[in-house]
Amino acid sequence: MKSIILLGDGMADEPIGELGGKTPLEVADTPFMDTLASKGELGMARTVKPGFPPGSDVANMTVLGLDPGLYYTGRAPIEATSIGVTLKEDDTAFRINLVNLTMGEKGLCMGDYSAGHISTPEARELIKSIQELVKDYPGIAAYPGVEYRHLMVISGYDNPSLKATPPHDITGKEIGPYLPNDPLLQELMDRSREVLRDHPVNVRRREAGRKEATSIWPWGQGKGMKVPTLKAEYGITGSMISAVDLLKGLGILRGMEVINVPGATGWIDTDYSGKAAAAVASLATHDLVFVHVEAPDEAGHGGLVREKIRAIEDFDRKVVGHVLEAMEARGEPFRLLVLPDHPTPIAKKTHTSDPVPFVLYRSSSLKAGGHAFTEADARSSGLFIEEGHTLLARMLSGE
Repeated sequence: MKSIILLGDGMADEPIGELGGKTPLEVADTPFMDTLASKGELGMARTVKPGFPPGSDVANMTVLGLDPGLYYTGRAPIEATSIGVTLKEDDTAFRINLVNLTMGEKGLCMGDYSAGHISTPEARELIKSIQELVKDYPGIAAYPGVEYRHLMVISGYDNPSLKATPPHDITGKEIGPYLPNDPLLQELMDRSREVLRDHPVNVRRREAGRKEATSIWPWGQGKGMKVPTLKAEYGITGSMISAVDLLKGLGILRGMEVINVPGATGWIDTDYSGKAAAAVASLATHDLVFVHVEAPDEAGHGGLVREKIRAIEDFDRKVVGHVLEAMEARGEPFRLLVLPDHPTPIAKKTHTSDPVPFVLYRSSSLKAGGHAFTEADARSSGLFIEEGHTLLARMLSGE
């Protein structure tokens, strides 16, 4: 039986005054997810294990059936896998964002963790300059990624007490209290500001009235990671469809084929329908497909209510609806799991570790619950999965 996971990153939220005390999921028009919720197994799942940071790395590892307590070493090693960087035993990988820092009353503030969602071609020009910068530091290398998301590797790095804050956690805040507690990393950040200040890319963005990429921001550090493949654990093959390196890296670690969809951007302009079509097509050769859509999360980080609602509605219509109708047309039984990885509340502009709603729909075993796909309805169902990494096994076993 074919299995599909459709994940709307950060869809879950908290009641918002602007929406009359409702969440974006409650306000959004989501007929397809509501149909699944009314006929499938609706509940809540804890995707962020207690004691772990509520990041997309931990949460998506969990959705892919991996216990972070056994396998998690950090976010950056996963992204290193995605872009083909092999980490040696003494290597430490860091995610480096290209960020926009602005001057506040007391000092520099985090203006935008994504430098205005800088384009990949622009970002690659900037990272070339960062690569030249780190040549002054033996054992340090920088690698280009996608949009604002990039990688740095330091050989022989050893700082067990290092604290590095995700930049999307401090939007609008003064950066001083959140700088990494490491002189080397702070020096690299300071020098990056000098390199980027009048870079041709930033000059063009400045003249066009767009946010500049004014600094690198290292975080998500970790050592190399090894996990069992889906084939080894469940005897199945799978494919991963996502616009971001993190999910691609998790897919590679799980032994999945990574399918790159032209037009997949990680923002609300992403090619939702292209992802859905690629997912259905991949089931001709694979047992499971995972489709990840980043847009709701990005809107949550930006505190953009209407954009988040739009992203949820596009996800429902162009991804969930497309896949559901295509699978029903095949006339063969299938399993479909729909959920966010974590909440990204508009009011907080960052992730939380709260449980998330999920629906597990089995076409051969329909129910009649009358629920909608919302946080409140999922809580009221009474079903709660404490160990979120068991959801995958629950789906594949049919129990």
